[in-house]
This record gives sequence, structure tokens and C-alpha cells, in this order.
Amino acid sequence: MLHLEAGDWKVALQPELGGTIAALTFQGRDILRPTPAGATSPLETASFPLVPYANRIADGRFTVDGVDYNVPLNMADQVHPLHGVGWLRGWAVDAADTASAVLVHTHESDAHWPWTYRAEQHFTLEPNGLRVSLSVENLDDRPMPAGLGFHPYFPADTATRLTFAAQSVWLSTADLLPTEPAAADHFADWSTGAAVSRDTLIDNAYAGWTGTATIGTRDDVVALAGEGTPYFHLFMPPGRDFYCAEPVSDMTNAVNRSGATMLAQGETRTIAMSLTVAQG
Repeated sequence: MLHLEAGDWKVALQPELGGTIAALTFQGRDILRPTPAGATSPLETASFPLVPYANRIADGRFTVDGVDYNVPLNMADQVHPLHGVGWLRGWAVDAADTASAVLVHTHESDAHWPWTYRAEQHFTLEPNGLRVSLSVENLDDRPMPAGLGFHPYFPADTATRLTFAAQSVWLSTADLLPTEPAAADHFADWSTGAAVSRDTLIDNAYAGWTGTATIGTRDDVVALAGEGTPYFHLFMPPGRDFYCAEPVSDMTNAVNRSGATMLAQGETRTIAMSLTVAQG
């Protein structure tokens, strides 16, 4: 485990467990949900990277340049492949000091993703907060579809409120594939702030996100910002003490929809996320 510190901020990283964040604290308070001792799954961590695709691919099937592909399921309780490859692989520490680290994950073409790529995460902790960038470079000799995202888990209680602006939200099927857009306030009016503790599930992508959100807690107002992430995916399971607010480059099942980003050999795509405390 790697530990970084700057001012009132501390972050712990677990390169070997999917290149994940184990904990992020400000003045000793949890900004992200902390990883329990002995955790063995990225789903138990504070945050994990989405690479080389974000969220789900319908039935694992898609076509690129006239070639049909079928990637297998990667979670036993899911009906579609989920969240990419990087979160299920160990990452190497390429560089580290007291307040920054670079993690690297290199993938050789296989059944789970039939292109070779290199992914990097750059973590920088400063006195005002954490910034992390995530990039993927296509090392294959064929164009590769590429999507990226962050999957942070935030603590939630009845006082926690989330505020952000977006143009619309994508409604979903029962197996959580997007169907059609609806007004951004379909589930809640996030533009004025709404409670994250809910009685029903939200697992939906918001389009036209402005790239900033604020999280009001009992102690702080946390500012979340994304770069290169026009979609904002919310995962709010009912009756739980956490929720996810995910800056992502593409919507769910993007590779089967128009406008998916393709990388030529040697091309790189990069996104970033920052977390700061607006007031304490």
C-alpha cells in the first residue's frame, strides 16, 4: 500500500488491487468510503478506475471495422461485462514520492479485451485536495474503442446532499442498459441539491454534465470536478451508507452506440478527476 500526504489531506493507494484508492481523508474525516481491512475486491474500495471502457457492454458483443467481438462476463452476478479490465488487474508503481504516484497497467490482447494497451494513473495530492488523471494508449496495430471513468464511493447518510447540473438523464432497462433520455430532474432536482439517501435505485448516466458537483455533508462541502468527462453516472443503492458519483468519458454501452471514441495506434485518451473541500 502507498501512502501520500499533503497538508490536511491523506490518501492510501492499493496498486495490487486494481490500482484502487483505499482511503482519502481531510483533517481525519473520510471524503471517500474507506476500504475495510482484508478487502479482496475493488468493489469494497474507496475508488477504482474504469479502463478501457466505462460501465456495461451489452452482452459483451460489439463490432469494430466490420469485425465482430464478444468479450466474456467479468462478474458472476452480472449479465453484461462491466467496468473494463483495469480494475481487475494489478497495477505497477512507476514512480512515487510523499505526495504523488504514477501507477501503470499494461494489457496484452486477450479474450477480455482484444487490443493491447497501456493505462496510467497519476495521483497528485496538494494542500487543497487530490487530483488523479487516467489515460489509455492504444499499443495495438488496429484502431481501438476507448472509454474511461472513475468510480469513487462516497459516504452517505440522511444529511448528505448532491448538487450538479446536466442536460438529461438516460433511463435504463431492467438490466441497466440505456434506453432513452429524460429530463435531468426525472429522479431528483440535483440542480438545487437533493438527498442521496433513497428508497429506490438510481444506476443511470447523466448527459451534458457541466463537469462540477458539490457534496454537502455534516462536516464539509466537497467539490468534485471532472475533465474530459461529459457524462456523470450515479449509482445510489437504496438502504446503503454509500453512493457513487462517477465522472466518465462515455455513457454505458457506448461501443454499441454512435460516437464511440476510437484510438489509432499510438493515440492516447486522458480524463481527470479532482476532489477538494470548498469549506470546512
